[in-house]
Amino acid sequence: MVPWWSWMDLNLLAMENEDVSKLENILPDGWLRPSGYSNGVLAPAGSRALHVAGQIAWDIERALVGAGDFAAQFAQALENVIAVVRAAGGEPADIASMTIYVTDKRQYLDAVSAVGSAWSSRCGKHYPAMALLEVADLLEEGALVEIAAVAHIS
Repeated sequence: MVPWWSWMDLNLLAMENEDVSKLENILPDGWLRPSGYSNGVLAPAGSRALHVAGQIAWDIERALVGAGDFAAQFAQALENVIAVVRAAGGEPADIASMTIYVTDKRQYLDAVSAVGSAWSSRCGKHYPAMALLEVADLLEEGALVEIAAVAHIS
């Protein structure tokens, strides 16, 4: 079985995420540093919190992109999250946390390499606090993935 985080760059230096973001990674004393995500992220004083609603793989005309293709839907949903962040004056490195909802974790695992490519081409080596949840279904017919996020914009 392929670990869900296998698409992430696991050769990160211990503090590399902090070099690409104004956000501070939080690691409780005695805990091992996670690979490819952060356990906690602290926003800088004075930043504004942006809560991004769950984004699916809609294009700008609300047509679902990538019917049946998990990797294509992930890429579009992530692009939509980033578009909202940029519209508020932020960048991908301002994303502090992200929740990824999938209808089938096997599809996610099967597409993990393409998911990693979509991530790194848009977010580089910035890894916010993340959770991935398998859900029974999503509201939009045919949607395979939905991504919600919180960004802190200075």
